[in-house]
Amino acid sequence: MRIEGDWLDAAPLRAVLAMLEAAGHRGLIVGGAVRNAVMGLPVTDMDIATDARPKRVMALAEAAGLRAVPTGLDHGTVTVVSGEEPFEITTFRRDEEADGRHAKVAFTDDLAEDARRRDFTMNALYAQGDGTVIDPVDGVADARAGRVRFIEDAGRRIEEDYLRILRFFRFNAIYGRDGLDPEALAAIAEHLDGLERLARERVGAEMRKLLAAPEPSMSLAAMAQCGVLMRVLPGADVSAVPVLVALETHAGAPPEAMRRLALIGGEEVEDRLRLSKNETSVLRRYRDGIAAVDDPATLGYRHGAEAARDIVLLRMALGLPQPEDWPAQIRRGAGARCPVTARDLMPEYEGAALGAKLKEIEARWIASGFTKTKEDLL
Repeated sequence: MRIEGDWLDAAPLRAVLAMLEAAGHRGLIVGGAVRNAVMGLPVTDMDIATDARPKRVMALAEAAGLRAVPTGLDHGTVTVVSGEEPFEITTFRRDEEADGRHAKVAFTDDLAEDARRRDFTMNALYAQGDGTVIDPVDGVADARAGRVRFIEDAGRRIEEDYLRILRFFRFNAIYGRDGLDPEALAAIAEHLDGLERLARERVGAEMRKLLAAPEPSMSLAAMAQCGVLMRVLPGADVSAVPVLVALETHAGAPPEAMRRLALIGGEEVEDRLRLSKNETSVLRRYRDGIAAVDDPATLGYRHGAEAARDIVLLRMALGLPQPEDWPAQIRRGAGARCPVTARDLMPEYEGAALGAKLKEIEARWIASGFTKTKEDLL
């Protein structure tokens, strides 16, 4: 088959492929760009596979007037900047050793060997510059069907890198349309101990991507059923995720990982997923907002419209009733400003007394439904 798209004719990509082909090397678009094109999805990042060795790629780029950055020479990767657009160019490889986290690779001229070391069939698709697809492991059929399937033996692919367990569920959440592959699930259940060997930074990065998928409910439920969720996030409860996703869709709220993480909970979440300070702060705000007695208008005033909406959606997903006009209440609260400022109370009040008085006045103003005037409050 052949894929099409304006991106295939873009000058930066054409320059990179021409650089390789003019020197007698193969230059093939590989992975996500080809997969998405086959599935009719937008194409973003474009990676290149080649039989040229990394130092050869750097020399060719320099001769062509392109900037080359040795981003991963040991693993065969050079980043070439063409027209201010970066392209990762990686030499065909085969794995010689793999310990479940890192692989020792050897370069090869055999595209089939390069394909077999990848994770899923839909990711082992290559395309020539004219759009002709090369499909060494029958990935086109799987991509078209939305079927996430490990290449050849699922257990062996997992043993090469245990992060592929989480990638399997993420890819199903984003691309899956044919249910979760039983053979893959069986292999995952046999390799759960391997998850303990993964760095928490890698687990956290993968879980963020999964939770930010448009519809992660089925993947998360499968993770819970086969024991994966208990290993990476013990104590998490994903049963309410489908409800939250439906509420998000109705409210026009885009998928957001921290919102969904606040819903499912879990033990030591911040540490297990290596959350940043900002992510931890957002998660705490959601948790506090769920437990607070504030109505939607007060949430809007205290947190802003977007955060207040998220808190209300979380409350509803957890079965906590909310007023029907909550969107209007949030808008009203988010736009409200307390009419009394510190200047209005000075010099009668100073320091801690000033802060306490401002809080007391603000509380009375909020309790009035934001209706009391400055004169009323003073």
